[in-house]
Amino acid sequence: MAPPNDPAKPLSSVLRTNAQQNHFDLSEGKLSVDGVPVLTEVPSNVSLTHFSSTRRSSDAPLPLLLRVDSTANRGCFLGFAQDKPSDRLVNSLGKFSGREFLSIFRFKTWWSTMWVGSSGSDLQMETQWVLLNVPEASSYVLIVPIIEGAFRSALHPGRDGHFTICAESGSTRATASSFEAMAYVHVSDNPYNVMREAYRAIRVHLNTFKLLEEKTVPTLVDKFGWCTWDAFYLTVDPAGVWHGVQDFAEGGVPPRFVIIDDGWQSINFDGQDPKADAKNLVLGGTQMTGRLHRLEECDKFRNYRAGSMLGPSTTPFDTKKPRMLIDKGIEIEHAEKERDRAVQSGAKDLAELESRIKKLKKELDEMFGGQENGEDYSAGGCGKCACKSGSYGFKAFTKDLRAKFPGLDDIYVWHALCGAWGGVRPGATHLKSKLVPTKLSPGLDGTMSDLAVVKIIEGGIGLVDPSQAGDLYDSMHSYLADSGITGVKVDVIHTLEYVSEEYGGRVELAKAYYKGLSNSLAKNFKGTGLIASMQQCNDFFFLGTRQISIGRVGDDFWFQDPNGDPMGKYWLQGVHMIHCAYNSMWMGQIIQPDWDMFQSDHECAKFHAGSRAICGGPVYVSDKVGGHDFGLIKQLVYPDGTIPKCQHFALPTRDCLFRNPLFDNKTILKIWNFNKYGGVLGAFNCQGAGWDPKERRIKGHSECYKPMSGSVHVADIEWDQTKGTTQMGTAREFAVYLGQADQLILTTPSSDPISITIQPSCFEIYSFVPVMHLGPSSTKFAPIGLTNMFNCGGTIQDLEYPDFGAIVKVKGGGVFLAYSSRAPEKCMVNGAEATFWWSSEDGKLTVDLPWVEQLGGVSTVAFLF
Repeated sequence: MAPPNDPAKPLSSVLRTNAQQNHFDLSEGKLSVDGVPVLTEVPSNVSLTHFSSTRRSSDAPLPLLLRVDSTANRGCFLGFAQDKPSDRLVNSLGKFSGREFLSIFRFKTWWSTMWVGSSGSDLQMETQWVLLNVPEASSYVLIVPIIEGAFRSALHPGRDGHFTICAESGSTRATASSFEAMAYVHVSDNPYNVMREAYRAIRVHLNTFKLLEEKTVPTLVDKFGWCTWDAFYLTVDPAGVWHGVQDFAEGGVPPRFVIIDDGWQSINFDGQDPKADAKNLVLGGTQMTGRLHRLEECDKFRNYRAGSMLGPSTTPFDTKKPRMLIDKGIEIEHAEKERDRAVQSGAKDLAELESRIKKLKKELDEMFGGQENGEDYSAGGCGKCACKSGSYGFKAFTKDLRAKFPGLDDIYVWHALCGAWGGVRPGATHLKSKLVPTKLSPGLDGTMSDLAVVKIIEGGIGLVDPSQAGDLYDSMHSYLADSGITGVKVDVIHTLEYVSEEYGGRVELAKAYYKGLSNSLAKNFKGTGLIASMQQCNDFFFLGTRQISIGRVGDDFWFQDPNGDPMGKYWLQGVHMIHCAYNSMWMGQIIQPDWDMFQSDHECAKFHAGSRAICGGPVYVSDKVGGHDFGLIKQLVYPDGTIPKCQHFALPTRDCLFRNPLFDNKTILKIWNFNKYGGVLGAFNCQGAGWDPKERRIKGHSECYKPMSGSVHVADIEWDQTKGTTQMGTAREFAVYLGQADQLILTTPSSDPISITIQPSCFEIYSFVPVMHLGPSSTKFAPIGLTNMFNCGGTIQDLEYPDFGAIVKVKGGGVFLAYSSRAPEKCMVNGAEATFWWSSEDGKLTVDLPWVEQLGGVSTVAFLF
């Protein structure tokens, strides 16, 4: 990475003057690109400033500054001026109609997804960006609402084709009446370039965040892991974590990282003993008004005694108990919802319902068996004081885990941005915390009803003073790091916008918190050990990512619709993939996209596994203890817990950009990525659900849940997007392997597309490998990889073409496949002659490869022609 420039050095002293003609023009109420009107009826109070004319200071590396300068004439800023200052200003940016667009909008406070349409009025509230198709200029125009001063912005729909920009500070104490650069606009002839170039320009302009290309990602991106959430919810305890890791190790897929999700913290509720942990929490939602009363682990982890899981008589674990507790928790939740509906309907006599709820809660307490804070590991010891010696608590537990499972590289734990869901309890710690009531932006009125929002509004936030945000994170993280924790998953990130009134607004409050978080990450977790979640809003990306390099790009994995849709367990899975694929277009410029966990024994587990195999990020599951499909996992994971990861992050193909692969009844989601020696394309039938603007929720469309037909072509892969793949894309011929169909074919750039039909919640993965001509006989050859892995091409580690044939280094054990136009004279595996099979019908050349632990699982395969 190039060293940063002097932050005080103005860009004008670094960048050359860009003499190229600017592409954008605003005149006579029209915003035009290369003479083609993109927006009309632009109000007279809207202004345009060319990016090439701006002068800013930036700490961006010089190569990045030069790249931005080379495309400076393709970008401009839009601003506006109004008569009266306010903390929230809404202004039209003009109108467009009859023009395809792709956009990303917030459907919940925390989560974003895609939306398509053809008019400014089709946009959704809280739109984070909109990409316009401008075929008249053979171009794509991207409009990105950004940050200026104490204000952030979003796009909203207007009337009669208009759309508006909403600039808000989140505090009546921070007002303004005019802006020079509240939206950035960029044009390119390539939809993937326009995203990359635009976010590079915004990075240089704002100088408040860093791009993914400038940062280091955590090592877990190349590995397999397990998250405890869906296995235990809030009932997670040391015995459950231990037996969960042991399950995978015994199944032949040892996790290299574990995320101990919500349930480990010391929280309680207002009105309860301020020094005692809340008891018998099970489901997500029950903890959302809880606050931290201590920054260390809760008693059930605090009481863990060193060695108690290592001896011959370890603490027993009933694999059925978490499920029984969760089922009882669901019973209570349903009963409470029934009571709430009765109250809303005006019912007066609630005695029977209250009695049933009380009875169910008593049954839950009895199921915990008196172990209200988990198993008692302390045996009368000093677990209550959380010995600094490391004999008890997290420090003892993580040490024992690593002793038993030496391949476990990382142990992360969950926490909310404000500490816990409800923040930090005032007076309970050394931190200055204040109970702050919440206030939602009117822009969130268009989002989906959300239990988390309801609970946070109900309880408010115990907000640590922003001057102590750094102390909050360092106090937590330094303790965790000393206890053997190597990273954190930070969740519930966008609560700050609810509580910014007294703190100068959401931008200023966010700056203070993200500065403290970034500093702590750099100090305590090697600068990389943080996964961001519930963060899918531009505030976070523009203010919180100077250090953070990985984050979620989808909503949570839901194994079924919590609202009870009988089809929900199926169509929700496709919705999740759409979130991830389209969000990666912008988030992937700034962070490594994380497609989240799934459960390997779910009805749609294989559907999820196919997408995770080629997403380019980490692969992790949230299996219940004893609830695994190891055969499926082994198609994703090597025996050493690493994965055959793609080289890039997956993105939707061009022909999907302005389509709706969820409920247009025709479009198959196609995503492309690269391996080291080929391209890969996944085709997924996600049809069957989608966002309903009127009902403001995602709902099923059963009429679309059926087989879909389409096509794939080698040109669907954007070969020019990386230096290492541009040359591959110029090949005259490709071997294509269809993993699910186990079919090998040849194709060329001029060939007809390959026709496909995919069943609902099903997929196919196509591996495209350039065909080489070897030796004097010009034998055609293309290495495909291990066919027992979903991302077969990712198993190829190295490739050489000496005079005698081909040498391929392959990681993993199983059946190696290559295309060959004729049989080789000999095949050698790790220096010894090996049996191979060749088919003259389709050119399939196969050889069985072992997993050799001493070689790191990598076999050297040589074919002599």
